[in-house]
Amino acid sequence: MFTTSFSINDLLFLLNGAWVTLQLTFWSIILGTVAGLLFGLLRALMPRASLPLAWVLDVFRSVPLLIQFVLFNSLKSIVGLNISAFSVGCIVLGVYAAAYFTEIVRSGVLSVPYTLRRASRSLGLSYLQDLRWIVLPMATRVAFPGWLNLVLSVMKDTALVMWIGIVELLRASQTIVTRIQEPLLVLCVAGLIYYVMSLVVARLGARLERRWQEND
Repeated sequence: MFTTSFSINDLLFLLNGAWVTLQLTFWSIILGTVAGLLFGLLRALMPRASLPLAWVLDVFRSVPLLIQFVLFNSLKSIVGLNISAFSVGCIVLGVYAAAYFTEIVRSGVLSVPYTLRRASRSLGLSYLQDLRWIVLPMATRVAFPGWLNLVLSVMKDTALVMWIGIVELLRASQTIVTRIQEPLLVLCVAGLIYYVMSLVVARLGARLERRWQEND
């Protein structure tokens, strides 16, 4: 007969960790999307002038995220910054997301045919109007699948914040495993919660894409 020490309180503890995971994902994606959009436009529209920016972002893409967490957390202590571990997690994840979203935006903008932009300018649209009404709408549809994959990736990468003391979903599951010594059950439940969160995000993204297609 199957018996377990896993209780409702343990499930609630996991759900609380999942809520922290969602908050980290939300704020990191907000930061990464805003910064990545600005950086991506710079990289696409002014490639030579933004070359130093490309080198900096390449560092953030190349260095493992765990090392970035440890270095930034150590730097915070050395400099004496009075910010919480949650803020550190959001900043590091946000910059990491921005480094990738920059290339997604750049690719989306460059996917717009140059002949189409010339045609819009010949019709009397200004540079900013061309960017607002022609380039950005088309680039958004091209970049959206990549952005959605980035959201799902960041959601899973939030598990690394446990190394700086944040109790998110994975850290919560490890705490329960240490107490009740049932790793298979606890990790299966945690994995199921990750799956449900990812499924909801993916389904919402797919619905938005279908709505765009219906409006074409």
